[in-house]
Amino acid sequence: MFAVRTLLRLVLCVTATAASAEEWNRFRGANGDGVSATARPPADFSAPGALVWRSPLPPGHSSPVLHGDRIYLTAAEGGARTDAGRQKVVDAGGVLWTYAIDKKSGATLWRQKAPRPRMERYQPTNSPASPSPAVDAEGNVYVFFGDFGLLSYDRSGRERWRLPLGPFNNANGHGTSPVIVGDSLILLADQDTDSYLLSVFKDTGERLWRTARPESTRSYSTPAVFEPSSGPAQIIVPGAYSVASYDQKTGEKLWWVRGLSWQPKSTPIVAGGRIFVNSWEGAGGGRYEDVPDFPAMLAAADQDSDRRISEPELLAVEPKSRFEIIDLNSDGFLDRRDWDFEVAKRTASNALVAIEPGEGRGDLTDTPALLWRLEKFLPNVPSPLLYKGLLYLVKDGGILSVLEPETGRVATQGRLPQAYDKYYASPIGADGRVYLFSEPGRATVIEAGRDWKPLSQHDFEEPVYATPALDGRRMYVRTAAALYCFQGG
Repeated sequence: MFAVRTLLRLVLCVTATAASAEEWNRFRGANGDGVSATARPPADFSAPGALVWRSPLPPGHSSPVLHGDRIYLTAAEGGARTDAGRQKVVDAGGVLWTYAIDKKSGATLWRQKAPRPRMERYQPTNSPASPSPAVDAEGNVYVFFGDFGLLSYDRSGRERWRLPLGPFNNANGHGTSPVIVGDSLILLADQDTDSYLLSVFKDTGERLWRTARPESTRSYSTPAVFEPSSGPAQIIVPGAYSVASYDQKTGEKLWWVRGLSWQPKSTPIVAGGRIFVNSWEGAGGGRYEDVPDFPAMLAAADQDSDRRISEPELLAVEPKSRFEIIDLNSDGFLDRRDWDFEVAKRTASNALVAIEPGEGRGDLTDTPALLWRLEKFLPNVPSPLLYKGLLYLVKDGGILSVLEPETGRVATQGRLPQAYDKYYASPIGADGRVYLFSEPGRATVIEAGRDWKPLSQHDFEEPVYATPALDGRRMYVRTAAALYCFQGG
């Protein structure tokens, strides 16, 4: 048994390293794993000579992606207006930009303005420029703005194509980023109504397939790619209440695992034939018991017998309920679909799951393909990090958990010193270290391992929502005000 577990740990470690391929061409690097096997960034951002340059930028939460001598990201420039009734930012930027920045100097090489036919709602911690770009092997750039749709530019900044999408029914804005798989560009468009997964030909924007996802409401995850030992590549999509796999060529739904929470944000990790999916939401945890089904709710609340429930009718029986969240299509009434999803939300469980699908098809929830699940110590937004044979999770409050990926057992746990904050950026791993960035802008570098220890801390004194990018000896860190370039010794 010891030999088998040791071999499995080696496979997970080697696969996660090989998958990085030293390309940071999408959100959080190759396949979203956040790992570089060859990068040598600084161990201390405050060390003399570590800072190479700082370039001011308009606000945006998109993470930098890299190609050749360039950095690509998006931004939203302009004022903000908040709907005081719902505490939602409904206009969080006047102009939407795509930037190409020189790696060597930090100078802007070009920027292109995106169309903005509408201004969707965004919660205060989100931005119209949250989705990260993707870049292909030829240096073509792909961006998604919820206020418009998809656009592609070539290396010189010339627009190649545009594909209007939406409007979307997503109260918190958007978080998912486009990803390139072969000759296709994949975009997840989960929302409170009409969720779907889209594939377009990356050179023209022509639609290849669009698969409806009626089982899912809002989610903000960026998909990853799973390549089984035989058969087509699969798109792994965390959604509300389940994670599913889709045939990359056809969009056919292949398998799924139930038992996740509402509105997931984390990106899945794929390594060694296994898939790790994190899903956490404040309303999760299965805290509710005896939730009435729709007929029971009608009997209790439907005073005018019209087979639907108005806001006054709901508040008469549930004074603390937030009607606008339950009313998914915002028509002023709750129907069976609205209430069925509310029941799912109230009974959902937060979970980190490990799946080994093999050649499985259909519902794999109650099969050996579901290896383990963990329901505590889970992050809200940051994705897990699989690095050097261990899983790292950073939770709000600066709680860092290190897990054994074979079993899900918590090996060690502790608080990051003086970083008891919220976390939106995902951890990344390089040169035997793990890098973590809190929302207020405190960066903590730890020595990777079961017995991790802090090596350094640096306070940017600017909020950080984006995940940094790794490139050789350099790391690019995006704050709310600027893009930074740091270099290791």
